[in-house]
Amino acid sequence: MAVYTEVAFAQAAALLHSLDLGDLTELRGIQGGIENTNYFVTSERDGATLEHVLTVFERLGFEQLPFYLHLMKHLAGKGIPVPDPAATASGEVLHTLQGKPAAVVDKLRGKSELNPGVAHCEAVGAMLARMHLAGRDFPLSQPNLRGLPWWNETVPVVLPFLSAPQADLIRTELAYQNHVAASPACAALPRGPIHADLFRDNVMFEASALTGFFDFYFAGCDTFLFDIAVCLNDWCVHHSQDATDGSHDAARARALLAAYQAVRPLSAAERSLLPAMLRAGALRFWISRLWDLHLPREAAMLQPHDPAHFERVLRDRASHAFPAVLLDAPAPAAAPQPVTA
Repeated sequence: MAVYTEVAFAQAAALLHSLDLGDLTELRGIQGGIENTNYFVTSERDGATLEHVLTVFERLGFEQLPFYLHLMKHLAGKGIPVPDPAATASGEVLHTLQGKPAAVVDKLRGKSELNPGVAHCEAVGAMLARMHLAGRDFPLSQPNLRGLPWWNETVPVVLPFLSAPQADLIRTELAYQNHVAASPACAALPRGPIHADLFRDNVMFEASALTGFFDFYFAGCDTFLFDIAVCLNDWCVHHSQDATDGSHDAARARALLAAYQAVRPLSAAERSLLPAMLRAGALRFWISRLWDLHLPREAAMLQPHDPAHFERVLRDRASHAFPAVLLDAPAPAAAPQPVTA
């Protein structure tokens, strides 16, 4: 992620010692993203090389972070491949650097697949369903902090930066989402802890084998359907070398949904509201990218994402119905077994 807080080598070394992770040998800032300060940290302990990720949280506070960190520990304990937060001898997983909250998690194997195929989307769909089931008995609760209340607060802030057609679109869509959220059908949607930001760069693969989900710092309790919609909007759109028109790639969308439903079939309410939730997912990221672009924070490494991408996705979702046939695709031949929560 972008580096807002410069962490000294000695500070990181002391933190690793407190976590019994050995002697720090390398500290390297991670470029990309916009929310937190992240470093790759390499250490040596008993002749072994250990690799972790050190995160200093820039917006989230000490009161919010236990939810994310303990959710990751809970999921890891259920066999979901997620980063496991390192703890002190007394069991503390939330630490302090330069007066800010910090965490150290193990580094996942593999790399992100930014040009996914059908097999990658199948793997994501199945693991997302397993994650939803595994989180059902997680005892902590925290709302999705980038959910509808945040959209309602933030749209007036970004409106002055928009053209008249953009302003009309964002106002109309926000009104529609408030209407959907107030409906009995929305209240009936299954809910629980969700990732809420499971983009291609937050999943690791070795070839087509999924090795982990990471960056849970937008997670919260919300509808599972919103999580699915966020994935479909990123993993299953047509991409060219430089841009996307925002439209669905039918083969990848069918694969992701079939693999998900092989583990956790969608309810009738979910099937009905998927088109509305796809619009909600596009709106959420259009708003946040507008906010990050027009109201940026200073950082040593900062590359804000282009808001126009999710404007195009939203326009496509609002003007084209999601093909219902994609919800009825057969499951992949070798679907993973569900996690028992």
